[in-house]
This record gives sequence, C-alpha cells and structure tokens, in this order.
Amino acid sequence: MTDSKREAFLAGERPEDVAFYLAEDAVDDLGKLEGYGERVADGIVIVVDGDDGRNAFQAATGLDPMGFAKEAMGAESTIDADLEGGDCPEGDGAAHEARFVFAFAEEQNEEVGGIYADGDVIHAYAQCDCGEAYSQKWVVGER
Repeated sequence: MTDSKREAFLAGERPEDVAFYLAEDAVDDLGKLEGYGERVADGIVIVVDGDDGRNAFQAATGLDPMGFAKEAMGAESTIDADLEGGDCPEGDGAAHEARFVFAFAEEQNEEVGGIYADGDVIHAYAQCDCGEAYSQKWVVGER
C-alpha cells in the first residue's frame, strides 16, 4: 500500500477515484483546498471519490470534467506522471504551464484490447495557461 492518496491513485489502487491538479494561479484561494489534497510546488493535487471529485473539479475550474476530457482528447501530448503539469502541444519552445490536470483510472480489461489489456490505464487531461487542452493515457507502472 502506498503512502499518499495520489501515490495510490497512480499505482492503480484507487480506480473509483479521480485526481486533479490545480495550479496556484488557477484558483482564487488555494489555501481553502489544502485540507483536501497534497500541496505541491506550484499548486495542489486532490484525489477524491469519482462523483465528489468531478463535482469538486467543476466547482474549482468552472468546467464540466467529462466535457473538458472530450475536448482535450483532440490533442495528445505528454502529461507529467505525477499529474503536476505537462507539455503543451502549442509550446513551441515558449514557457507554457498547466493550469489544471484532471485524471481517472480504468481497470485492466483484456476484452477491450490495446493498452487496456496490458494493465490499469490512467487517463489524464490538461489545460495550459494559453488555453490549449490536451491529453495522454498510459498503463500504470509503465512511466
């Protein structure tokens, strides 16, 4: 068993939860959220039950998480394995920072095939401070 909720989520031990990262400048008062998540260098990562997590993400960002995920699937790029940021596909060498990341896990499903047959899969979606949305998915333990 891992030490933190985030580590457990990333290890595939919390498939019923969602995780999201909020950059410090993406919300009005990050201090109000500190009791709910893990403070990181430039923001906070929160891991919470799926329905509550989707509602909390929407309250914090003003975006429907599943609508946001659908939009972000249009552009693939790298999202940090720790969920604290990513590489904006519009970056072209300039500094682009993730405003937020939303992620959920899907348990291994050999019938579906592809990467889903290889293990639990993390689906992650990010929005850059430039407004670009992008996504990445990976098999737990392969990053």
